[in-house]
Amino acid sequence: MELEPLYKVKVTCHYCETEFETSRVRPSLKRPYRTDSDFCAYYKLENPDFYVVRICPECGFASTENSTDKLTDKQRLAFKEQIGNRWEKRDYSGARTLDQALATYKLGLFCAQVIQEKDRIVAGLLHHIAWLYRYREDHEQERRFLEFSLEAYVRVFEREGAGSNEARLLYLLGELNRRAGHFHEAVKWFGRVIHDKRITDAAMIRASREQWAVLREQMISGKMELPEEMIDADKEAAKRSPI
Repeated sequence: MELEPLYKVKVTCHYCETEFETSRVRPSLKRPYRTDSDFCAYYKLENPDFYVVRICPECGFASTENSTDKLTDKQRLAFKEQIGNRWEKRDYSGARTLDQALATYKLGLFCAQVIQEKDRIVAGLLHHIAWLYRYREDHEQERRFLEFSLEAYVRVFEREGAGSNEARLLYLLGELNRRAGHFHEAVKWFGRVIHDKRITDAAMIRASREQWAVLREQMISGKMELPEEMIDADKEAAKRSPI
Protein backbone atom coordinates (compact mmCIF):
# COMPACT_ATOMS: atom_id res chain seq x y z
CA MET A 1 0.00 0.00 0.00
CA GLU A 2 1.45 3.34 -1.12
CA LEU A 3 1.79 6.16 1.36
CA GLU A 4 0.01 9.41 0.64
CA PRO A 5 2.63 11.97 -0.49
CA LEU A 6 1.33 14.58 1.97
CA TYR A 7 1.05 14.53 5.73
CA LYS A 8 -0.16 17.22 8.11
CA VAL A 9 1.63 18.95 10.96
CA LYS A 10 0.33 21.39 13.55
CA VAL A 11 1.71 24.93 13.63
CA THR A 12 1.04 27.79 16.03
CA CYS A 13 0.40 31.17 14.40
CA HIS A 14 3.04 33.76 15.27
CA TYR A 15 0.43 36.50 15.34
CA CYS A 16 -2.81 35.20 16.90
CA GLU A 17 -1.41 32.00 18.44
CA THR A 18 -4.11 29.84 16.82
CA GLU A 19 -2.99 26.25 16.29
CA PHE A 20 -3.66 25.12 12.73
CA GLU A 21 -2.68 22.34 10.34
CA THR A 22 -0.51 22.64 7.26
CA SER A 23 0.68 20.00 4.80
CA ARG A 24 4.16 18.80 4.02
CA VAL A 25 5.59 16.32 1.53
CA ARG A 26 6.99 13.10 2.97
CA PRO A 27 10.82 13.24 3.12
CA SER A 28 11.13 9.99 1.15
CA LEU A 29 9.41 11.69 -1.81
CA LYS A 30 11.55 14.83 -1.88
CA ARG A 31 13.74 13.59 -4.70
CA PRO A 32 13.65 15.81 -7.79
CA TYR A 33 14.12 14.19 -11.20
CA ARG A 34 15.95 17.31 -12.36
CA THR A 35 17.16 20.63 -10.99
CA ASP A 36 17.87 23.88 -12.81
CA SER A 37 21.12 25.78 -12.38
CA ASP A 38 19.49 28.20 -9.89
CA PHE A 39 18.22 25.28 -7.74
CA CYS A 40 14.65 25.18 -9.09
CA ALA A 41 13.61 21.52 -8.70
CA TYR A 42 11.09 19.35 -10.55
CA TYR A 43 9.18 16.45 -8.98
CA LYS A 44 7.05 13.64 -10.37
CA LEU A 45 4.54 13.78 -7.52
CA GLU A 46 3.90 16.60 -5.05
CA ASN A 47 6.34 19.52 -5.14
CA PRO A 48 7.62 20.28 -1.59
CA ASP A 49 8.11 23.93 -2.54
CA PHE A 50 4.32 24.32 -2.86
CA TYR A 51 4.06 23.87 0.93
CA VAL A 52 6.81 26.16 2.22
CA VAL A 53 4.45 28.99 3.23
CA ARG A 54 2.17 28.27 6.19
CA ILE A 55 -0.97 30.40 6.41
CA CYS A 56 -3.11 30.80 9.50
CA PRO A 57 -6.75 30.33 8.44
CA GLU A 58 -7.96 32.60 11.25
CA CYS A 59 -5.93 35.77 10.73
CA GLY A 60 -4.03 35.23 7.47
CA PHE A 61 -0.54 35.51 8.95
CA ALA A 62 1.85 33.80 6.53
CA SER A 63 5.26 32.47 7.49
CA THR A 64 7.92 29.87 6.71
CA GLU A 65 9.95 27.66 9.03
CA ASN A 66 12.69 30.30 8.99
CA SER A 67 10.50 33.34 9.62
CA THR A 68 10.67 35.51 12.71
CA ASP A 69 8.64 33.72 15.38
CA LYS A 70 8.29 36.58 17.88
CA LEU A 71 6.71 39.75 16.56
CA THR A 72 7.33 43.19 18.00
CA ASP A 73 4.42 45.50 18.79
CA LYS A 74 5.28 47.51 15.68
CA GLN A 75 5.20 44.39 13.49
CA ARG A 76 1.91 43.23 15.01
CA LEU A 77 0.29 46.61 14.39
CA ALA A 78 1.56 46.77 10.79
CA PHE A 79 0.23 43.27 10.06
CA LYS A 80 -3.15 43.98 11.65
CA GLU A 81 -3.66 47.23 9.73
CA GLN A 82 -2.55 45.98 6.32
CA ILE A 83 -3.56 42.31 6.30
CA GLY A 84 -5.30 41.07 9.44
CA ASN A 85 -8.23 43.53 9.33
CA ARG A 86 -8.94 42.62 5.70
CA TRP A 87 -8.50 38.85 5.96
CA GLU A 88 -11.37 36.61 4.85
CA LYS A 89 -10.97 33.17 6.41
CA ARG A 90 -9.72 30.46 4.04
CA ASP A 91 -7.96 27.15 4.44
CA TYR A 92 -4.72 26.17 2.68
CA SER A 93 -4.09 23.06 4.80
CA GLY A 94 -4.71 20.49 2.05
CA ALA A 95 -3.10 19.70 -1.30
CA ARG A 96 -2.18 22.80 -3.29
CA THR A 97 -2.37 23.44 -7.00
CA LEU A 98 0.23 25.62 -8.70
CA ASP A 99 -2.15 28.59 -8.55
CA GLN A 100 -2.82 28.02 -4.84
CA ALA A 101 0.89 27.73 -4.13
CA LEU A 102 1.46 31.01 -5.97
CA ALA A 103 -1.27 32.66 -3.88
CA THR A 104 0.37 31.47 -0.65
CA TYR A 105 3.79 32.77 -1.72
CA LYS A 106 2.39 36.16 -2.68
CA LEU A 107 0.64 36.45 0.67
CA GLY A 108 3.86 35.28 2.35
CA LEU A 109 5.80 37.95 0.48
CA PHE A 110 3.28 40.68 1.33
CA CYS A 111 3.33 39.66 4.99
CA ALA A 112 7.15 39.60 5.06
CA GLN A 113 7.33 43.06 3.50
CA VAL A 114 4.72 44.48 5.88
CA ILE A 115 6.54 43.31 9.01
CA GLN A 116 9.96 44.09 7.46
CA GLU A 117 11.16 40.51 7.65
CA LYS A 118 14.83 39.58 7.18
CA ASP A 119 16.22 40.11 3.67
CA ARG A 120 17.03 36.39 3.36
CA ILE A 121 13.38 35.46 3.84
CA VAL A 122 12.18 38.04 1.32
CA ALA A 123 14.80 36.99 -1.23
CA GLY A 124 13.84 33.32 -0.90
CA LEU A 125 10.12 34.07 -1.34
CA LEU A 126 10.79 36.18 -4.45
CA HIS A 127 13.00 33.45 -5.91
CA HIS A 128 10.37 30.77 -5.28
CA ILE A 129 7.71 32.93 -6.96
CA ALA A 130 9.98 33.14 -10.01
CA TRP A 131 10.19 29.32 -10.03
CA LEU A 132 6.40 29.00 -9.88
CA TYR A 133 6.10 31.24 -12.93
CA ARG A 134 8.75 29.07 -14.60
CA TYR A 135 6.60 25.99 -13.99
CA ARG A 136 3.77 27.94 -15.63
CA GLU A 137 6.07 28.90 -18.54
CA ASP A 138 5.22 32.56 -17.91
CA HIS A 139 8.66 33.85 -18.87
CA GLU A 140 7.89 37.54 -18.48
CA GLN A 141 6.78 37.18 -14.85
CA GLU A 142 9.60 34.73 -14.15
CA ARG A 143 12.21 37.28 -15.33
CA ARG A 144 10.49 40.02 -13.33
CA PHE A 145 10.67 38.07 -10.08
CA LEU A 146 14.19 36.83 -10.78
CA GLU A 147 15.23 40.49 -10.97
CA PHE A 148 13.44 41.22 -7.68
CA SER A 149 15.07 38.23 -6.00
CA LEU A 150 18.49 39.22 -7.33
CA GLU A 151 18.12 42.70 -5.79
CA ALA A 152 17.09 41.10 -2.49
CA TYR A 153 20.02 38.64 -2.50
CA VAL A 154 22.41 41.54 -3.14
CA ARG A 155 20.96 43.27 -0.05
CA VAL A 156 21.53 40.06 1.92
CA PHE A 157 25.19 40.06 0.89
CA GLU A 158 25.67 43.78 1.57
CA ARG A 159 23.94 43.81 4.98
CA GLU A 160 24.62 40.35 6.37
CA GLY A 161 27.57 38.99 4.42
CA ALA A 162 27.44 35.53 2.91
CA GLY A 163 27.44 33.64 6.20
CA SER A 164 27.87 29.88 6.39
CA ASN A 165 26.51 29.41 2.85
CA GLU A 166 28.96 31.89 1.34
CA ALA A 167 29.79 29.95 -1.81
CA ARG A 168 26.12 29.15 -2.51
CA LEU A 169 25.05 32.80 -2.18
CA LEU A 170 27.91 34.06 -4.35
CA TYR A 171 27.15 31.39 -6.97
CA LEU A 172 23.47 32.32 -6.91
CA LEU A 173 24.30 35.99 -7.42
CA GLY A 174 26.32 34.96 -10.46
CA GLU A 175 23.63 32.68 -11.87
CA LEU A 176 20.75 35.10 -11.36
CA ASN A 177 22.77 37.87 -13.01
CA ARG A 178 23.44 35.51 -15.93
CA ARG A 179 19.75 34.64 -16.25
CA ALA A 180 18.83 38.33 -16.06
CA GLY A 181 21.31 39.16 -18.83
CA HIS A 182 23.73 41.08 -16.60
CA PHE A 183 26.68 39.15 -17.97
CA HIS A 184 29.55 41.30 -16.69
CA GLU A 185 28.12 41.23 -13.17
CA ALA A 186 27.72 37.46 -13.43
CA VAL A 187 31.40 37.08 -14.30
CA LYS A 188 32.40 38.96 -11.13
CA TRP A 189 30.33 36.75 -8.82
CA PHE A 190 31.32 33.47 -10.45
CA GLY A 191 34.94 34.64 -10.37
CA ARG A 192 34.77 35.18 -6.61
CA VAL A 193 33.74 31.58 -6.05
CA ILE A 194 36.35 30.20 -8.45
CA HIS A 195 39.33 32.29 -7.36
CA ASP A 196 38.82 32.92 -3.63
CA LYS A 197 41.13 30.41 -1.90
CA ARG A 198 39.05 30.63 1.28
CA ILE A 199 36.10 29.00 -0.48
CA THR A 200 36.35 25.23 -0.27
CA ASP A 201 32.83 24.20 -1.34
CA ALA A 202 33.76 21.88 -4.21
CA ALA A 203 30.21 21.59 -5.56
CA MET A 204 29.75 25.37 -5.82
CA ILE A 205 33.22 25.86 -7.30
CA ARG A 206 32.42 23.25 -9.94
CA ALA A 207 29.00 24.78 -10.64
CA SER A 208 30.55 28.25 -10.96
CA ARG A 209 33.11 26.94 -13.46
CA GLU A 210 30.34 25.28 -15.46
CA GLN A 211 28.17 28.40 -15.56
CA TRP A 212 31.22 30.57 -16.32
CA ALA A 213 31.69 28.41 -19.44
CA VAL A 214 28.00 28.68 -20.34
CA LEU A 215 28.19 32.44 -19.88
CA ARG A 216 31.32 32.68 -22.04
CA GLU A 217 29.57 30.83 -24.88
CA GLN A 218 26.52 33.07 -24.54
CA MET A 219 28.67 36.18 -24.84
CA ILE A 220 30.64 34.84 -27.79
CA SER A 221 27.49 33.74 -29.67
CA GLY A 222 25.96 37.14 -28.95
CA LYS A 223 29.12 38.80 -30.31
CA MET A 224 29.64 40.60 -27.04
CA GLU A 225 32.99 41.83 -25.79
CA LEU A 226 34.35 39.51 -23.12
CA PRO A 227 35.21 41.19 -19.80
CA GLU A 228 38.88 41.55 -18.91
CA GLU A 229 38.59 38.99 -16.11
CA MET A 230 37.37 36.37 -18.56
CA ILE A 231 40.10 37.19 -21.09
CA ASP A 232 42.76 36.89 -18.36
CA ALA A 233 41.31 33.53 -17.29
CA ASP A 234 41.49 32.30 -20.89
CA LYS A 235 45.15 33.33 -21.08
CA GLU A 236 45.95 31.50 -17.86
CA ALA A 237 44.18 28.40 -19.12
CA ALA A 238 46.14 28.58 -22.37
CA LYS A 239 49.43 28.75 -20.44
CA ARG A 240 48.57 25.65 -18.44
CA SER A 241 47.37 23.58 -21.40
CA PRO A 242 49.91 21.31 -23.16
CA ILE A 243 51.14 22.36 -26.60
